[in-house]
Amino acid sequence: MNKTEQTALTQEISNEARVLYLLGLRPLADNQTGLTSNLNYKQLIGLLNSTTKQFSLGRQINSLIKELVKHQLVDIDENESLERSFNGKQLLLPLLNIKQDDYPTLHMQFQAMSADWQPHHRVFEDLAGLVGIIDKHFNQTELGEFIAYWMGRPEMQFSQFQWTQKFVFQLKQRRVASGVKPKQKVGNQWVEPKAGVQADDNAKQLVAKYSKNAKPNKT
Repeated sequence: MNKTEQTALTQEISNEARVLYLLGLRPLADNQTGLTSNLNYKQLIGLLNSTTKQFSLGRQINSLIKELVKHQLVDIDENESLERSFNGKQLLLPLLNIKQDDYPTLHMQFQAMSADWQPHHRVFEDLAGLVGIIDKHFNQTELGEFIAYWMGRPEMQFSQFQWTQKFVFQLKQRRVASGVKPKQKVGNQWVEPKAGVQADDNAKQLVAKYSKNAKPNKT
């Protein structure tokens, strides 16, 4: 367990959620991707019950997963819901293979959103890579929309790590949203087209056009 995970686990979180993370999810997670193995609720319930039978339902497991999500120890796909079963599915443990720096301190201070907020650079780069964002550049409009939305909810206070993580997830959702106006598609994400690529494509089109229309020289 790294320092970032340890810091997150010392927050106000139930012991059952800690057991689920430390013994049920983390041991079988992939150290490169941070993805758990497919969840087996029956095994997890047996692990949590130990000498007492406190757990018997899948929704009880979901309540613990919800705790872990709240404290940034677990992430779920944006298409998933904590109201549905995760039996047989994978979860992402974003802190598993994250680089150590000043991350522990970023979990300790909570604040509301402010007009001059900026994502933490190292956290942004690491998390964007972990969730598979291809184009890590963002513009002021994307940042401004995020700030404006959360400034309207002053009762919500998160750590700098959590705010940056939320911003990363919003960017990921925008990249894969089907309603985004097409620019240049790489995989399943829309990214800003590169000037060099556009110039090459235009040049190829011009060459093809004039090559087709050109008449052979007579000798």
